[in-house]
Amino acid sequence: MKVSNVLDVKGTDVFTVRPEETINTLSHRLRALRVGAIIVSSDGSTVDGIISERDVAFGLAEHGADLLGMKVSDLMTRSVVTCTRDSSISDLMKQMTQRRIRHLPVVENGKLVGVISIGDIVKHRLAEMQTEADVMRDYAIARH
Repeated sequence: MKVSNVLDVKGTDVFTVRPEETINTLSHRLRALRVGAIIVSSDGSTVDGIISERDVAFGLAEHGADLLGMKVSDLMTRSVVTCTRDSSISDLMKQMTQRRIRHLPVVENGKLVGVISIGDIVKHRLAEMQTEADVMRDYAIARH
């Protein structure tokens, strides 16, 4: 299975935040969108970084209330692991587990085309397993 299979079901909507936005603005956007991470992009189509609710929590512990006025670029992860639509889901699961990351931007020809999360992978894998179980049940019923 490939990332494209997940994106075909999930869609390709991507939420971005500009690097000069404040952490206060970011935190409100995370809450409003009900997401755990947002891609940082100065133009909405390239990946400058990624910032997550975990980054905000750790930043709060380090900077206190001053964090809210800081820029997203001050806190974001700059070295972002990405994937493509052709990336293997099993490879991504290994990579996400080993690197302890939950969100991967999907990039094609330098352009942001989607985001895949560990939750998206689990949901897709559960649906796949249910389909396999249904096929096996139908096969067993048909043999009797």
